[in-house]
Amino acid sequence: MVDTMALLPPFIRAARTAKAPARVARPVPGLPADDEVLLDAPDDRLGPALVAAGRGEHGPAAALLAATRALGEWELRDRYVVRLAFFAHSRPEWFEEWRTAAPHDPDALLVGAQLAVDRAWGSPARQELLREVSPAITATARGDHRDPVPWRLALDHARGSRAGHKYFGELWEAAVRRAPHHYGCHVAALRYLAASWHGSHRECFDFADRAAQDAPEDSLVQALPVRAAFAYLTDGCGPVVPRARLDAAADRAVALSARFPAADPWPAQIRNLLAWVLVRLDRRADALDQLRLTGPYATSFPWDRAGEDPLGLFLRVRAGLLAGAAAVDVGGRGHPHRGHGGPARSADH
Repeated sequence: MVDTMALLPPFIRAARTAKAPARVARPVPGLPADDEVLLDAPDDRLGPALVAAGRGEHGPAAALLAATRALGEWELRDRYVVRLAFFAHSRPEWFEEWRTAAPHDPDALLVGAQLAVDRAWGSPARQELLREVSPAITATARGDHRDPVPWRLALDHARGSRAGHKYFGELWEAAVRRAPHHYGCHVAALRYLAASWHGSHRECFDFADRAAQDAPEDSLVQALPVRAAFAYLTDGCGPVVPRARLDAAADRAVALSARFPAADPWPAQIRNLLAWVLVRLDRRADALDQLRLTGPYATSFPWDRAGEDPLGLFLRVRAGLLAGAAAVDVGGRGHPHRGHGGPARSADH
């Protein structure tokens, strides 16, 4: 197990819309045509559960999450919980039936806690509503002692309720004790650092680099530095981060991307994020390589940070790269060398 103390210091230090492009008439070699690109497409396991939920049936979703828990598939479990809660936000009937039929089901409790946090996050009374959600998160954490996903949710909850560094550090230690390299927990911690010490991008990079260095080469945590780069490139506060550090973060994510098969939904969000960062760094050939590897799988994050049409921006950026445009705008603010710009929206909330 990785030494958690190597990851804790950042938490205990003192704080200091545009129109979519025209459709491509013919496919470009190595790239799907525009009308073949899918936004936030589920994988082969989640897809049938969502289809069944659309019919009002909760059984496949319950079976899916039970399987991830039994097999210890924590990264998949985290993704599926987020997607199922998002679906339940607009189509709650199937979930309410599940919760009524199995009120103590740990998987239903976890989806319910995620849904409650998501609903609270968009409210002007966020902190008050998040306090009301605390018992639900506590209940999920009492389930499988191996499961880090309730602790990822607790970390997100702590950020939203503006918890202090000491309390967050205790949650973080509990999370990494269960899964030292769980990507969702690391992203939650990075967001907390960014929110707590606005503009302290070097501290965020220190945390991300240290976590990536300690993680296996095929761990999604290898992409954590490029998330720190994204936060820096969409934020205008704090001292300059050297260009070499931004490039190193991108290079680490490029190496991770190469470990996964092309046109696979599993690494799609990392590849979309990496392409965004590479465009901002004016590394266009590398960005186009990532879009080829992404294939038909566009993801809302990070393209939704520039407006309400993430698929349109994805396609416009891709078209600009293919055409060799003089400038390709991904909607980021600031300059990769200077770090000036407006505030960023947090990654998923």
